[in-house]
Amino acid sequence: MAGLTQSSIGRKFLMALSAIFLLIFLLNHLSINLISIFSPEAFNAASHFMESNPLIQFVMQPLLIAGVVFHFVMGFVLEVKNNAARPVKYAVTNNSGNSSWASRNMIISGAVILAFLALHFADFWIPTISKNYFGAAHDETPYEHVQEKFEALWRVVAYVICFVLLGLHLSHGFQSSFQSIGARHPKYLPLVKALGNWYSILIPLGFIIVAVYHHISQS
Repeated sequence: MAGLTQSSIGRKFLMALSAIFLLIFLLNHLSINLISIFSPEAFNAASHFMESNPLIQFVMQPLLIAGVVFHFVMGFVLEVKNNAARPVKYAVTNNSGNSSWASRNMIISGAVILAFLALHFADFWIPTISKNYFGAAHDETPYEHVQEKFEALWRVVAYVICFVLLGLHLSHGFQSSFQSIGARHPKYLPLVKALGNWYSILIPLGFIIVAVYHHISQS
């Protein structure tokens, strides 16, 4: 591990692995959230299973938190190293012609997403932990808790903005991650790019639909 973090290629490889781990998590997380649109009872059952499953609580959740922190820290380190390797910045450049906004501002979108995760954890993860392990009073069902959180319009707007930024982050990060682990063959690059485009649209859109649905269903 130490050897990998000492080289630019090694850091990019580790960054890519953490990204792919988070891509899988997002797909799983969205699939559970979408259940809340179709069946409150099924969503409550799925939530209860996750809350009471020791493997999820004591293995997967810590791994997820570690993955998020590692991904952001490694992204910050790569950004600093890349800037240090380019000490001279040209006064006039045509960055927009050579790269997308998303690829040039991954650290910005990543920082906003990290701030959003803090809000998301405060909204959903901390209440669950406080109820399960510290005996905090929490009589709402998981479905009722989601409804209560998305009742406020400002929170829905904040979630939508962050999911749009997530989509931009994913639009570059998906393809970049697979290229960093060696998926560079010209035969497969179009497929990776197409999957990345669809993923970066459908996953954030799915989360937006969930947030908006729970807001308007109370109107």
